[in-house]
Amino acid sequence: MSTGTLTAPSGGSFVAGLRCAAALVGAGFRRFATYRQATVAALFTNSIFGFMRCYVMLAIAGTAGAVAGYRGEQLVGFVWIGQGLLGVVSIWGWTDLADRVRTGDVAADLLRPINPLWSYLCADIGRALHAMTIRMIGPIIIGALVFHMYVPKNVWTYPAFLVSTLLGVVVSFGCRYLVNLTSFWLLDNRGVQTAWSLMSGLFCGLSMPIGFFPVWAQHVLWLTPFPAIMQVSLDTALERRGAVATFALLGAQVLWIVFLLALCVLVQRRAVRRLVVQGG
Repeated sequence: MSTGTLTAPSGGSFVAGLRCAAALVGAGFRRFATYRQATVAALFTNSIFGFMRCYVMLAIAGTAGAVAGYRGEQLVGFVWIGQGLLGVVSIWGWTDLADRVRTGDVAADLLRPINPLWSYLCADIGRALHAMTIRMIGPIIIGALVFHMYVPKNVWTYPAFLVSTLLGVVVSFGCRYLVNLTSFWLLDNRGVQTAWSLMSGLFCGLSMPIGFFPVWAQHVLWLTPFPAIMQVSLDTALERRGAVATFALLGAQVLWIVFLLALCVLVQRRAVRRLVVQGG
C-alpha cells in the first residue's frame, strides 16, 4: 500500500508528527471511500450472513430464550453488531506487507523516513473509520428494524463501545502485522494467513460468544489477544458487565496494544536484518 509522497516530520516536532499521522489516516479513509460498490457489496453480504446467524442463534436459545447468559435480544445484538464490527476490525484479507516482501517492493518502504509499522497502522485506522460510517452502522440498523435487538440502557455504554472498537482495530492490526511479518522468513506465508483466519474468526467472538466454550477454554482464551479484537466490544455494547469490569477490559485492550506493537517493532527489526529482496 502506497503512502504517497508524505515524509516524516523534521526536527521531531510533536505537532508535525500528529499532522503526518492525520494525513496518513486521511489517505487510508479516502482510499477505501473510492470503492463504493465494494462497500455496498460487503454490506449486503454481511447482512445476508447476519440473517442466517441470527436465526441459528435464536434456535440455539430455543424455548428457554437464553444461552450462556445471553438473552434472545442480546443474541440478536451480538450477531448484528458483530456483523458490523467485522468490516471495522478486518481480521481477514490484509496481505499488503506480505505481498511487498514477496515482490521485493518492501525495500522501498524501509528506505522511507517513516517506519512502515506506523504508516500501515495510520492507514488501517483510516480504513476502519470509513468502515464505521457504513459497514458497521448498516447491519446494526437492519438488525434493529427486523428483530427485537438489545438497546444499551446506560449512557456511558455508547462512548465506551466506540473506544473499545477503536482499540480492537489496533489489536487486530498488531496481530495481522505480525502474521504479515512472517513472510520475511517464509516468503509465501499463505499457510500462516489461513491459520490466522481460522483461529481469529473462531476465538475473537465472531462465530460465537466465548461464553459458548467450555469454562476451561474460556479461561485460556481470555489470556490471549483474541477477545480484545471483538468480544470486549460486543460485551460492552450488550452491557454484559458493570462499569468497573467493562473499563477494566478496556484497560486490558490497551495493554495488548502496547505488547503487540512492541512485539511488532522487535520482530520487524529481526526481519530487516535477514531481508533478502526478491524480484526485480
